[in-house]
Amino acid sequence: MMPANAHRLAVVILAAGRSRRMGQPKMLLPWRGTSVLGHLLMTWKDLPQAQLAVVVAQGDSMLAGELDRLKFPAEHRIENPLPDQGMFSSVQCAARWGNWRAELTHWAIVLGDQPHLPGATLAAVISWSVRHPTLVCQPTFQSHRRHPVILPRAVFLTAASSGAETLRDFLADIPASYCALEDPGLGLDLDSPEDYRAAVRRYSAG
Repeated sequence: MMPANAHRLAVVILAAGRSRRMGQPKMLLPWRGTSVLGHLLMTWKDLPQAQLAVVVAQGDSMLAGELDRLKFPAEHRIENPLPDQGMFSSVQCAARWGNWRAELTHWAIVLGDQPHLPGATLAAVISWSVRHPTLVCQPTFQSHRRHPVILPRAVFLTAASSGAETLRDFLADIPASYCALEDPGLGLDLDSPEDYRAAVRRYSAG
């Protein structure tokens, strides 16, 4: 097992999606006194991580304005010029980015629509990665693979030139270890207005 202090985690929050099913930018929706994006940033800043970056759609002035309001540094924003190519295109932009710290060993790929996941759940996934440092680590709930996914350096960097169309395809043949967790929130994504309203009722006041 890798010592925890040798596990140097970067966090990539994917925020370049178009939110078509939601009908409005989901990252800007209210959540616990801030926005979905603001809450995600606060949650991950409180966890063991060495660098935090956000992937944004190139030219998205509304998201840029929210990151400015949150005082998130411009130098930690990764632009995706082709966000309509899907979520994996944002992962690839992150893998090609030249400003990662040299000491990083792992990257957490974080969906932008899971503000309801508590720090304890995310910390459990990080701890699992510390215990299985050479493997892709991913939580499961009710035997289904969920997010966030943590990639070792060697795997993350190969995403840059991968011909895969989706993250699932990219990971299909890569050795992985799965952390079974009893958190129903792992199965919830904020894809539609109905999802958001349900999540607010269940989680946002907690």
